[in-house]
Amino acid sequence: MPYERIDDLTAPDNRPSHSRSLWVWPGWQVLMQDAGVDRANVLRRAKLPGDLFARDSVRLDAATYFRLWEAIDEEAGKAGGPAPLRFAKKMSVDWFNLELFVALCSEDMNSALARLAKYKSGPMALKIEHGARGTTAAMEFLDDALTPPRVLMAFKLVFFVQLARLATRSPVQPLRIGWPSPDLSASDARAYASWFGVPVEDMPLPTVVFAAEDAERPFLTANHGMWKVFEPALRQRLDDLEKNASTVERLRSALVEALPAGEVSMPAVCRRLGVSTRTLQRRLQEEGSSFQQTLDAVRNSLAHHYLHSTSLSGTEISFLLGFEDPNSFVRAFQTWTGSTPQAVRLAQSKSGTGSSPGA
Repeated sequence: MPYERIDDLTAPDNRPSHSRSLWVWPGWQVLMQDAGVDRANVLRRAKLPGDLFARDSVRLDAATYFRLWEAIDEEAGKAGGPAPLRFAKKMSVDWFNLELFVALCSEDMNSALARLAKYKSGPMALKIEHGARGTTAAMEFLDDALTPPRVLMAFKLVFFVQLARLATRSPVQPLRIGWPSPDLSASDARAYASWFGVPVEDMPLPTVVFAAEDAERPFLTANHGMWKVFEPALRQRLDDLEKNASTVERLRSALVEALPAGEVSMPAVCRRLGVSTRTLQRRLQEEGSSFQQTLDAVRNSLAHHYLHSTSLSGTEISFLLGFEDPNSFVRAFQTWTGSTPQAVRLAQSKSGTGSSPGA
């Protein structure tokens, strides 16, 4: 089947890279609308159902996903200009996308890239190198039998640069950028060079190089920006905490914001709170708790929120909760509840409550 509804709540996608399924975010229809790309025409070009973007938890196999991107490129070309740049101009913090969300919660571009490198969402793996001049991010193809279309390679690189600009509110320009055989028209080459600030090069792999200063520039969105968009009720509850809130409450607040960025070690959270690890441990002990107990409680609460209120898969939930892999999330959930995420969502489905889209 070229497309399917998948609720992956038990394990990561370990199928061969060419057959891995890729999630189509409902938010894409909003981005295409804003960019002036006719989504109905896109779906017709790609030979996909007309209501695809309105469905929850729809995934496409890699070949179909690539065909969708090629259709997006063709349809965007009718309106003028490369599709990735049209999307970049409309991309903002209120457009929810899992990769954008977790990246904007990071402390800087280096942290964001490291976090994204752990999120294997398709047939390309992100490889990061740090050097004297800066940080290099390159995407390696996981299967020689199926090469992603150039428009997708370009969009991924545009995404990284726009992420840096959105998060730092600075006109970040990469030192170098390129992808295999760009074959750009003269007008598209000028458009990309103007937007990136450097010409697109012919490189063996899709690659962007950020100057060290830009890679280490603090993200202004790290502490609060995305939570105000994604979880308004939860964010308000955290904002209502007074200065005299208990240490456990302050720790919960810090953990909620640290989890998507994967920064859940005690030293990292203590830096957010402005206390030493010894002080935090002592205060938590005085309140009859511990760092691990509080972390487990926050993760458990958020896991139930995502399972009941969104259509996020188990892989995506584990990523948002700061776990290294989905199996670790499932094991932890069983420890907390005696059940599995899949069983909880299945019981919810049978009760008829349903889950709303995650975006």
